[in-house]
Amino acid sequence: MNNIRTVTGGGNLKGKIKVPGDKSISHRALIIASIAEGETLIEGFLHSEDPLSTADCLRKLGINIPHIKEDQPFKISGSGLDSFKEPKEILNCGNSGTTMRLLMGLLAGQEGKNFILIGDDSLNDRPMGRVSKPLSLMGGRISGRENGSKAPISIEGNKLKGCVIGTPVASAQVKSALLLAGLKASGSTSVIEPASSRDHTERMLKAFGADIEIRGELGRNIVITPGKPLIGQKILIPGDISSAAFWMIAASIVPNSEVLIKNIGLNPTRTGILNVMDAMGCNYEIVEKSIIAGEPIGSINVKTANNLRAFTIEGDILPTLIDEIPILTVAACFCKGVSEIKDAKELRVKETDRLKVMARQLRKFGAKILEKEDGLIITGESKFNAADVDSETDHRVAMSLAIASLLAKGSSKISRADASKVSYPTFWDDLAKLTN
Repeated sequence: MNNIRTVTGGGNLKGKIKVPGDKSISHRALIIASIAEGETLIEGFLHSEDPLSTADCLRKLGINIPHIKEDQPFKISGSGLDSFKEPKEILNCGNSGTTMRLLMGLLAGQEGKNFILIGDDSLNDRPMGRVSKPLSLMGGRISGRENGSKAPISIEGNKLKGCVIGTPVASAQVKSALLLAGLKASGSTSVIEPASSRDHTERMLKAFGADIEIRGELGRNIVITPGKPLIGQKILIPGDISSAAFWMIAASIVPNSEVLIKNIGLNPTRTGILNVMDAMGCNYEIVEKSIIAGEPIGSINVKTANNLRAFTIEGDILPTLIDEIPILTVAACFCKGVSEIKDAKELRVKETDRLKVMARQLRKFGAKILEKEDGLIITGESKFNAADVDSETDHRVAMSLAIASLLAKGSSKISRADASKVSYPTFWDDLAKLTN
C-alpha cells in the first residue's frame, strides 16, 4: 500500500454525491442474517475490505453467502442460532476490529466447537480483553496472547449463562458482542454502558424479532432474553455518516463550496458531528427525511460558512462521533480560536494511534497542534502550505489528509492514500467529481 495521490489546493467543491453504505450496519446485517431463520435481502451493502472480511469469515463458518457485487442486492438464507459449523481454517478478520469482536460474542456460545481468529499486524495489536473478559463472566472460554487481550484469539464454544455486565468503555463493538452472546445464554443478559454508544445492533435485533429491552432514560442498560427466533428481513443500509463527514466538513471549510450528500443514516447515536457543526456555525440543512427499517435517514446540503468558531469535544458525545475526530481535527485548524478534544484515549487503539498520527501529519502543513494523553489542543486560523504526508495505513487519516490538502497552498502528496478503501472504496473518484 505504497501508492501516492496528489491533491492540489485552491479549488472548491460543488455537486451532489452518494456515499457508500454504513459500515457498522453492513457488518451487523451479515451477522444477524446468518443467525436468522429464513431469507434476508440486503441492499446498500458497503462493498469494502472490512465488511467483506466479515462475509469471508461467515462463509468459513458454513453460511451460504453469495459472491457480493458492488451496488447489487443479495440474499442470505439462515437456519437459526446453530447455523455455524466448526471451520477447517483459521478465521482471518483482516484489519476489522468489528469483525473480530462481534465474532467473539457470536461464537462463544457454540458448544463443543472450536475457533481461531486472527487479523493483520494492526488488528493483532488492538485490545480484545475488553470483549474476552466480560464474555468469560458468561462462561465463555477465550484465550489469546497477553492473557486473552490480543489476537490470535482461540474460542472454545461453551454453555453461556446470562448475567449483568458493566462495560468499562462505551463501545458499540463490545456491547454488540455481549448481546450476540446473550442470544445463546441460559437467561437474560443485561449490558450497562458508562455512556450511550451506537445502537445499530439493538435496532436490528429488534427488527428481526429478538426479545430486547432498552432500560433507563439514557438507554445505557440493554437487556436481551434468549428464546425468540430471529426471522429473516429486508434490510436497506443507508449511507455512512462517518464517510459523509469528510464532505460535510470539506464543504464547510473550503471556500465557495456546496455539496448535497444523499440518503445518509441519521441514527441519533451517530450524529454527534452535527452537534459540533452547530457549535462551529456551519451552514447545513437536512432534507428528504424518512425512516427505513427503524433507522432514520435524510440528505444533507452543506454550504461554506465564514467565521467558523472553535469547539470543544468531551464526555458523553465522544461515542457518537469517535470516527469523525480525524476530520474534525482538520476543521479545527480553520476555526477562529482554540479547539480542544478531550476524553479521546480510545483513538489511540484504532487502526493507528489517531491522536498521534493526525498531530504528526497535520503539523507538516503548518497546523498548530498540541498532543495530550487523552486528546488534542488545536489553534485555529492556520495557513496551510503543501506537504508530503502519509496515511500511516489508516483509512480515516488518508481521507482527512486529502481534505486538508484542499486548503493548502500548492500540491500535496499523500502516501498510502488507498488505505481509504477500507471504508470508502470510491473516495478518490468522488473527490475528483466534486472538485472538477
